[in-house]
Amino acid sequence: MAHDEHHDPATTAHHADPSGPAAATWGVAVAATLHCLTGCAIGEVLGMVVGTMAGLHNAATVALSIVLAFVFGYGLTMRGVLRAGVGVRAALKVALTADTVSIAVMELLDNAVVVAVPGAMDAGLSSVLFWGALAFSLLVAFLLTTPVNRWMISRGRGHAVVHHYHGSH
Repeated sequence: MAHDEHHDPATTAHHADPSGPAAATWGVAVAATLHCLTGCAIGEVLGMVVGTMAGLHNAATVALSIVLAFVFGYGLTMRGVLRAGVGVRAALKVALTADTVSIAVMELLDNAVVVAVPGAMDAGLSSVLFWGALAFSLLVAFLLTTPVNRWMISRGRGHAVVHHYHGSH
């Protein structure tokens, strides 16, 4: 191990600070994933509702949902970082670093589930099938993204970078 790596808390557990790899508990991973899920769910639901109401093709509805999930996901993270006094450009960099993998995994999973449920995308906004498939897709995304977030946090990546700015997430 190089001398610099030996003193880098992100690379060694025995030197880890409380916001680094040692904080990679399931509770921290769940909190990070719930934070991500909040932004993703807002964007996902809004995209599905707007796309369905506008009569967009299913692919366009999914694309809109994905874009909005990233916008809202990054926006929620930036909000907390901006409150800590960080400038907009730096806050955007923190959000991109903290959330990109988590949001991407979550969006891949929840959209795959919604598309895989027969008739869900075409069921309409008044259908239990539409809302049930959407809720189920978000649950699946949460359950399968939580271990990804725990793994990333244990390596000082993903949502771990946000701890420096606001320790509640």
